[in-house]
Amino acid sequence: MMRLFGCIVFNVKYDVLHMKKELAAWITQQKKAKTTLVVGIAGAQGTGKSTLAQALKILLSDNYSVALLSLDDLYLSQNQRTKLAQDIHPLFETRGVPSTHDVDLGIQILQQLHGEHGEVLLPRFDKQADNPKAKAQWQRCKTPVDIVLFEGWCLGLEPQSSDELIHPINALEAEEDKAGVWRKQVNDALANEYQTLFQAVDKLIYLKAPSMASVFSWRKQQEQETFAHQPASAMDDDALHRFLAHYERLTRHGLATMPQTADVVLTLDEQHQCVDSFYRN
Repeated sequence: MMRLFGCIVFNVKYDVLHMKKELAAWITQQKKAKTTLVVGIAGAQGTGKSTLAQALKILLSDNYSVALLSLDDLYLSQNQRTKLAQDIHPLFETRGVPSTHDVDLGIQILQQLHGEHGEVLLPRFDKQADNPKAKAQWQRCKTPVDIVLFEGWCLGLEPQSSDELIHPINALEAEEDKAGVWRKQVNDALANEYQTLFQAVDKLIYLKAPSMASVFSWRKQQEQETFAHQPASAMDDDALHRFLAHYERLTRHGLATMPQTADVVLTLDEQHQCVDSFYRN
């Protein structure tokens, strides 16, 4: 371990359990008495955000009440996205990018989790059905909550400049967003209502993938696991490449910028192992 300029840097690969315990200890240090702490966990698809959040909840729950919230559980319904596709751009039919989440609901829930002696319903999204679950299936959470673990792929990301939007980043943008309408709307949403949502995050952890190729490989594994009992329903490689192309612009933007802004950066290798850990104190 090396301490440098108020930061802690680990330059060797180390045990996953040790890393999770280290993170849990760090979160404990950030916790202030009688105040709900919101810890964001960001990173590209397949980096392990949900798995890390679940592990941290287990480690922290001995001493704190912990709630889990995912940006994925705030996705708009198919009907709502279809309306966006009709009104703004056809690419909004696919969930994922800014503008396809119920941001107001997310802000409301994070505010409610700071409340005293009540109950909050945490939304849940069914990715196989591609629609939110019925409210009867939402998770009940009693307040007050000590720590909220809020995970999401673009959490904490800043918008791009207008110049960065000019040139398409992949074939999807070049062929299906020639005028840049879709990516401009995504960026405008990220610059406005999503920043309001992100302001509720007190501390941010970023899982840094080594490459877009790794993101594809990890997301493919997730797809196979999700549809293990219905393999015919899983996306094939072509469909998965197209799906991830919706995320590629902001994923690359995050890889370039998030290590400079996140409070903790965990760098992963191709085998999903953490090879570097950076704490910004």
